[in-house]
Amino acid sequence: MTLEVVMGARGPIGKRSEEKMGHRSKAEQNSITKAPAGSPVDLPDLPEPDPLWHPIAADWYLSLRESGQSAFYEPSDWAMSRYAADLMSKVLLSERGPNGQLVAALNSVMSSLLTTEGDRRRARMELERKKPSSQTDADVTVLDDYRSAFG
Repeated sequence: MTLEVVMGARGPIGKRSEEKMGHRSKAEQNSITKAPAGSPVDLPDLPEPDPLWHPIAADWYLSLRESGQSAFYEPSDWAMSRYAADLMSKVLLSERGPNGQLVAALNSVMSSLLTTEGDRRRARMELERKKPSSQTDADVTVLDDYRSAFG
C-alpha cells in the first residue's frame, strides 16, 4: 500500500472536509486520505509494552493499536512508536523533571506518527467514525413525550 502525504508544518490546522463551505475542485476533494476510525483489520504481531515503562507511556503505545491511522503503519512505524514510548517513559520517570529538548524531540516523533487530530489534518488525513444508526435526538424524544401527554 502506498500513501503519499503532503504535510504543511506551519499555520493553523485546517478544517475537516465536511466543515469546509463553498466549492472545491475535484483535485482538492480527492487529495484527502480518509480511513475508518478504530482498530485496523490486520495488526502485526507487536511486542507488548515494556513492564518498566511509565504507565502513561504504555497506555499511549497500546492506544496506537486501536487508532485508525495505524492502518497505514508499516513495521518501521511500529518500531518508531516503541522508541517514542520508551523515550516518553524516560521523560516521565526522570527525577530531574522533563528536559525541554527531549520533550520537543518526543513531540516531533509523535507528530510524525500522526497521533493527534491536528497532525492528521496537516497531513490531509481524516478518520471517519461510524455514526450510530438508530440514535434518536434527546430533544425530539422529550418533545414527543410532551405531545403524547398533552396532545
